[in-house]
Amino acid sequence: MTDSYKKFDTVIGNRKVSVETGALAGLSAGSCIVTCGETVVMANVTVADTPRPGIDFFPLGVDFEEKLYSVGKIPGGFKKREGRPTDSAVLISRLIDRPMRPLFPKGMFNDVSLVVTTLSIDPEISPVPFAMLAASIATVISDIPWNGPTGSVVIGRGEDGFIVNPTTTEAEKSDIEVIISGTEDAIMMVEANGAEISEEDMLGAIMFGHQEIKKQCEFQKTLIKKVGKEKRNIEMFKFDEDLEQRVESYATSFLEKAMGETDLEKRRKAEKKVDEMIADQFADTYEDDKIAIGKIVNNIKQDIIREKILQKGLRPDGRGTKDIRPIWTATGILPRVHGSSVFTRGNTQVLNVCTLGMVSDCQKLDGIDDEVQKRYMHHYNMPPYATGEARQMRGTSRREIGHGALAERAIEPLLPSEEEFPYAIRTVSEVLSSNGSSSMASVCASSMSLMNAGVPLKSAVAGIAMGLIKDSESGKTAILSDIQGVEDFLGDMDFKVAGTEKGITAIQMDIKIAGIDEAILKQALKQAREGRLHILKAMNTEIDKPEPKLSKYAPKITIMTIKPEKIKDVIGSGGKIINKIIEETGVKIDISDDGKIFIGSSSDQSNARAKEIIEGIVFEPEVGMEFTGKVVRTIEIGAFVEFNGKEGMVHISKLAPTRVEKVLDIVKPGDNIQVKVIKIDDKGRIDLKKI
Repeated sequence: MTDSYKKFDTVIGNRKVSVETGALAGLSAGSCIVTCGETVVMANVTVADTPRPGIDFFPLGVDFEEKLYSVGKIPGGFKKREGRPTDSAVLISRLIDRPMRPLFPKGMFNDVSLVVTTLSIDPEISPVPFAMLAASIATVISDIPWNGPTGSVVIGRGEDGFIVNPTTTEAEKSDIEVIISGTEDAIMMVEANGAEISEEDMLGAIMFGHQEIKKQCEFQKTLIKKVGKEKRNIEMFKFDEDLEQRVESYATSFLEKAMGETDLEKRRKAEKKVDEMIADQFADTYEDDKIAIGKIVNNIKQDIIREKILQKGLRPDGRGTKDIRPIWTATGILPRVHGSSVFTRGNTQVLNVCTLGMVSDCQKLDGIDDEVQKRYMHHYNMPPYATGEARQMRGTSRREIGHGALAERAIEPLLPSEEEFPYAIRTVSEVLSSNGSSSMASVCASSMSLMNAGVPLKSAVAGIAMGLIKDSESGKTAILSDIQGVEDFLGDMDFKVAGTEKGITAIQMDIKIAGIDEAILKQALKQAREGRLHILKAMNTEIDKPEPKLSKYAPKITIMTIKPEKIKDVIGSGGKIINKIIEETGVKIDISDDGKIFIGSSSDQSNARAKEIIEGIVFEPEVGMEFTGKVVRTIEIGAFVEFNGKEGMVHISKLAPTRVEKVLDIVKPGDNIQVKVIKIDDKGRIDLKKI
């Protein structure tokens, strides 16, 4: 090891955790390896020397790299190497990004790249909390300005109470999963899901986790003293004070009038007109000062909106802090799909479509998790027209993946088990119009679409996004129910809560300031419940329980079970037999290793015929059973009879109670006769008797 190598140990959730730095990745601005058990992750952070020209935002890039060698797997596909990030990797990247981003200095426009790599994964120890911790450590000991550290934990619950960083086995038994990140003083990020958890229990889990986060922050302070680098001088973006005064003097009154429009379209047109006036007023230097002027104008808008909310309790669209936008809903609007709905709240509108499929339609997963398939899939799409924009459509964004996963987690606890409802389920949320809370509108639309499809959902699920306006000087706060786009953009918090009448199923919280305390969290959860119940009531007027029957276009599934050793008989050599059944009946057939067979088609008759054929193939006759069979051929000493897919022989002496001279005197090929099984020998040959 090099002289710069250092190792530090701490305890998190009763498990030893070690941090190593100084031996690897020497050209990173900050680097560390975090180990817990046999789970090992590495974090590296770098920064560009100069700001990226022409941008007006902080370009932070966070990548969680799932290396399949960390779990002893060779990647699938032709290339046999990792490709684009899995959805799981994207979601973990977002978990790392969200608490860290607000703590970088305002006005920092240099590119920062943060890469967390899995090196070794113990199946029982999730890399998620240690990836988040490693990201904080690498950044806080680097020479990059950052107002960390942050700590991160996953909270589960067992028989004896809350658990810090539960093992995979413990997590499977837990009714709650809460991923929390924060500083020593406040909570920055929450991502949670659970089985209808009460607000009190959810708050308890969050505050329990924050106590562990404080210990992690203290530990990192030790690292800063021993291996932390001196922070480099980075030029921060600042606009000229004289320009700021001139823009404020000219534009404030116009912006106050424009921002006073409660109708979204009128407000947008009024804001656009003010932007054009500002461009004309400062035409001589506008192109050079465009970024600065834009930020100054945004600051003015922010001050106008925030002051109006804090002082008068009035929001941009004229609502009070607890008011929910008008809601209208519809179901069954698309004739050929299995289930459909539209959920509209103010200017936010989501179309959701539900599709049911065979269990084999489950999503196959190829990642570092042990999970190999996913039965319920929720996909979220937001095209440019949803926000009135004209731009090219690209691939699925990280935001779309994140919003889809949030709605998926919100719905999943209410779905019937595979035994109760043997279908793969996919819901797709198409955002048709967006002015805030589109992810929560997707939860509502999904719930109604599933019920419209006849999925026996245990309860309706609704979601609401809460906001926060906090004055740092006076400490005065306002918590906003059902935030719209401008309140999200100019506010301090986006706190999404989804659940049923009984409790919470999913939470996602992002903070733009230096965190929030227990009092704000408690009030936000209380207000969110009130709003959620209001929305559920509106949804229930359209559909309050699942449809009693599936769509006529949805597959009808028949389940049967055979002995596992009979599977080969149903499949046949090279799939010959099963393919013949599928061709004859038009069904789709899935067979599991335990002998469970799923037969699916849009026709109950086709299912019944396929089942009948399979029953014949796997049928095992017993002595004493009686059947109607067909004579298929005769020989001198007897007749061969086919019954229930089997064949046996009736000896000439068993064709009649009296002596028979010739077999053909009694039966001939093609005759249907009643037979009884009288013997089955060791080789499976069946002797029959005509009755």
